[in-house]
Amino acid sequence: MNRKTLVLAAAMGLLAPVLAACGDAESGSGSGDAIVVGTTDRFTASEEEGLAPLDPAWAYDVGTWNILRQTVQTLMVQPRGDGEPVPEAAESCGFSDAGNERYSCTLRDGLQFSNGDPITAQDVKYSIDRAISLEGDSGVFALLSTIDTVETQGDREVIFHLKAADATFPYKLSTPVAGIVNKDDYAQDKLREGFDVDGSGPYTMESEVKDGALVRATFTKNPSYKGVLQTNNDKVEMVAYDSAESMGDALEDGKIDVMTRSMSPDQIQKLANATDGEIELVESPGLEIRYLAFNTKAASVKDKAVRQAMAQVINRDELVAKVYGSQAEPLFSLVPAGVTGHSNAFFNKYGDPNVAKAREELEEAGVDTPVKLTLHYTTDHYGPATKAEFEQLSKQLNDSGLFETDTEGTSWDKFRPAGQKGKYDVYGMGWFPDYPDADAFVAPFLDEDNFLNSPYVNTDVRKNLIPQSRRQADRLNASKTFEKIQDIVADDVPVLPLWQGKQYLAARDDITGTAYALNSSSTLQLWELGRGVSG
Repeated sequence: MNRKTLVLAAAMGLLAPVLAACGDAESGSGSGDAIVVGTTDRFTASEEEGLAPLDPAWAYDVGTWNILRQTVQTLMVQPRGDGEPVPEAAESCGFSDAGNERYSCTLRDGLQFSNGDPITAQDVKYSIDRAISLEGDSGVFALLSTIDTVETQGDREVIFHLKAADATFPYKLSTPVAGIVNKDDYAQDKLREGFDVDGSGPYTMESEVKDGALVRATFTKNPSYKGVLQTNNDKVEMVAYDSAESMGDALEDGKIDVMTRSMSPDQIQKLANATDGEIELVESPGLEIRYLAFNTKAASVKDKAVRQAMAQVINRDELVAKVYGSQAEPLFSLVPAGVTGHSNAFFNKYGDPNVAKAREELEEAGVDTPVKLTLHYTTDHYGPATKAEFEQLSKQLNDSGLFETDTEGTSWDKFRPAGQKGKYDVYGMGWFPDYPDADAFVAPFLDEDNFLNSPYVNTDVRKNLIPQSRRQADRLNASKTFEKIQDIVADDVPVLPLWQGKQYLAARDDITGTAYALNSSSTLQLWELGRGVSG
């Protein structure tokens, strides 16, 4: 068949194909050989990055979460096509008071871990309490920060008493940090090291490890699974590649059936333009964002005039056009377009790039120019175009005459902990939302125990605005509060948003279910994939 591009149109709560491609169906055969999926995500266990990369109480990046979502069950789950979360390990869940401070769940009858052990309400309490008490350095425990106590009634009733109203709490119960684990496998007082994962999700997993890294994960359909997810295959293998090029070669050669993040812009363009072959490209809107993070205590960027000047100089349109083309859009806020509460706060404050205004801001603040900076980026986590992106950013800043910058790339296993420890004055990060709500683009950056470990503190945001936004059950009513937060970020610039990306998946044409294999939060839903008949 001809090589085709499957384009998915999405709004919040809607994800539907607008062009069907041969070989894309709603369900798979559930038989035959394992479906092999390639990724460039790196899964390492090291002293620097942490020795427990797949413990739900530690894991906090899209790659590790995409493993946990296949294997560790949560009370709630994002439904097919996005929308508000629905019960998963739970039979039912809901707020049981008018103030959104008491949330109750009833477990499905007969739930069990993959080893046959029964799952009770006490296991849920154990798992949540454990994640909170361990306080993993990744900061993922902050997603559960609104929980005061967890109560159980009998074997199937779990009641969460919250410290304050939190309309986003059902979303948080759908994230892997709220995954249900067996106390026999996950000790209460320490993280589970290595790459073994046990749970009650749709798959069990076997790990192949080489030189301290997970190189292959084999997911086998869990016969004990009870939940809302329909598993359309018996086995999926995920293989980690060192580069997008080697992953692409493997797809062309038939060694893998699907490739996911991260493909290079050139690969995506080539697949989109090709007119023959047996591979289809699936494009869908995404909520991935890229931004610069600042250590606001560092001497070089401590004065917010420096950060404001960078916001005034950087040309997002040029950056996107030269590096990512049509695969990304300029972003002028932490909250991306398509999410309720989004505003173009940075454009509203700074307008088009203007060197003269930036120079004036620096002069008024008494900042000597050129400001010398190193722009740090990771070489192996956000795709092969990251280096070119930072070279372009450096060029823009240097061409202004106000900055003297260079760039430095570091592997993710060293880059991530260095950023958290404040070793970089300015560095590039990406963000895939924990759930599709503006809160997931605000609280993780600005609240206490934020995942960046940022020294930036705005008391009004933390004590008033974030709690105020969570009191609104109707998320439209929270929009004004989120706009205020975004205006504060645009003025203080603790982070500098750059662009919002689309997301892509490429598959051989006998693979079905590709339209739903990724949701808007970049969750990889392997259970959707099946093997059909080549067109």
